Amino acid sequence: MTATDYSGLKRHEHPLDIVERLASIHDRTFDRPGDDEITLTVQGNWGLYHMAFNWLESMEALHIACAFDLKVLDRRRSEINELVSRINEQLWVGHFDLWTDDNSVMFRHSLILSGGADPTGQQCEALLNIAVEACNRHYQAFQFVLWAGKSPAEALAASMFETAGEA
Repeated sequence: MTATDYSGLKRHEHPLDIVERLASIHDRTFDRPGDDEITLTVQGNWGLYHMAFNWLESMEALHIACAFDLKVLDRRRSEINELVSRINEQLWVGHFDLWTDDNSVMFRHSLILSGGADPTGQQCEALLNIAVEACNRHYQAFQFVLWAGKSPAEALAASMFETAGEA
C-alpha cells in the first residue's frame, strides 16, 4: 500500500486558532507560546487542570494533554501504574499516562486530521470536554491510592460508583 501525498493541501486556518477562539469565547485563561501550542487552565471538579493543545504537522494531529496537580510518590509508582492500566481498560477514547520525568499523571488524546481536514469548533470542544470528564471521573481514584492506601482495584471501584438521585 502506498501513502498518498497530501502535502500540497492547505488548511483554511491553523487548528490551534480554533482552540484559541474557543478559549476566548469561554473566558478561559490561555497562553499561546508558539504557533503549534496553546496552554489553558480549566477548573475541574477537583481543582485546576492544566491543558496543552499541540498541533503535530507531521502527523496531522491535534493533541491534547491534561494534567492535574498530583505528584506520584516513588513508593506508590507501581500501584499508580496498575491503576492507570485499569482505568485505560475502561476508556473508549484517550488514555492516562504516568510521566517518568516529573511523576505526574496526564490524560492524552489526539484528533487525527489526515488529508488536510480542518477541525470544527465542536471537535475541539469535544477534545477538551473528554479530557475534563476523564480527569474529573478518575482524580479521586489516584488520590485513594496515593493518600488512602487503597489498592488500584478498590480505588477504581470507588471512583466508578455512581449515585442516583439527590439527597
